[in-house]
Amino acid sequence: MAPTPPFGRDEIESILPHRPPFLLIDEVLELVPGERVSASYRVPEDGWWFSGHFPDRPVMPGVLIVEAMAQTGAVAVLAEEENRGRIAFFAGIDDCRFKRIVSPGETLELTCEIEQVRGPVGRGKATARVGEDLAARGTLTFAVDR
Repeated sequence: MAPTPPFGRDEIESILPHRPPFLLIDEVLELVPGERVSASYRVPEDGWWFSGHFPDRPVMPGVLIVEAMAQTGAVAVLAEEENRGRIAFFAGIDDCRFKRIVSPGETLELTCEIEQVRGPVGRGKATARVGEDLAARGTLTFAVDR
């Protein structure tokens, strides 16, 4: 049975196989397994990527924002009882757009709505926001390892 939101890293780690420094979700705020999820991630001031991206203007890489959205979606998928203990592999992203730079110390508010699942493959619409500002959006494709 999935934990009841809100919940933090210990419970997230009971659902996702990701671990620091690559776990990019701190808290799950809302969860309807197999349907939708919202989560948050406080971008660390000393994130391992900032020393090279970019030394004079630290910016969270877009690929890591996409990964945070994918991990958020994976919580919705892997919280379903039949998927517990499995891995949801990131299989693609469509219509991805970046709208805002994400800086150290900001908090990403992440959402994913699962749109379609056929067998082990599914799709979900994901967003990443900082406050009211849209930082990124895209349609994620995933495949659950059976």
